Amino acid sequence: MHWRWWCGCLLLGQALSALAQAPQPRPGAPLLIDTQRSQLGFEVRTRIGQRLQGVFPVYEGICEVLPDGRHQVRLRLSTAAAEIPDKPRYTAWMRGDSFFDALRHPWMEFVSEPYQAETLADGGELVGRLTLRGNSRAESLRIGPAECARPGLDCPIAVNGDIARSRYGMDDWQIAVGDRVLLRMQVWLKDNPAP
Repeated sequence: MHWRWWCGCLLLGQALSALAQAPQPRPGAPLLIDTQRSQLGFEVRTRIGQRLQGVFPVYEGICEVLPDGRHQVRLRLSTAAAEIPDKPRYTAWMRGDSFFDALRHPWMEFVSEPYQAETLADGGELVGRLTLRGNSRAESLRIGPAECARPGLDCPIAVNGDIARSRYGMDDWQIAVGDRVLLRMQVWLKDNPAP
């Protein structure tokens, strides 16, 4: 009887040891940015105080959960589809080679550094790299405190930031248009459907 009990304990111990060494599943499935509900926009100001507000109607993004539990965001926005509503002349200028240069650079991309999941609830800084017009620079966005327990799912995530367009080679029209491009986003998330 002792011999069987000892063998059973040994086999159980080996099974538990193997289970502990097996790769653990990722903490959570990635979430997609919900392109039906999210709103991604920008604003530039003229030297006479006029505000030109634009939108990015075409974009894609994902929020991944890393093995250590931190999150990382990847976001691509179509500069070729960006527009300033009801202002076709300004839209053409903005897509042109003196601003987004959308023919040669139809996408801009932001990849965040890993951040703690609590940042979405508490608010804070979202640091990453922005690639625009072939230039890649470190940028920082601000996440506002959430108004619900599940940010992105039950309420939007407010993300704001501003970039200096001259850092990306968009330095034409400095006399008429300010250097800052303000980013304003209301981001919703959704489950990533299984392949």
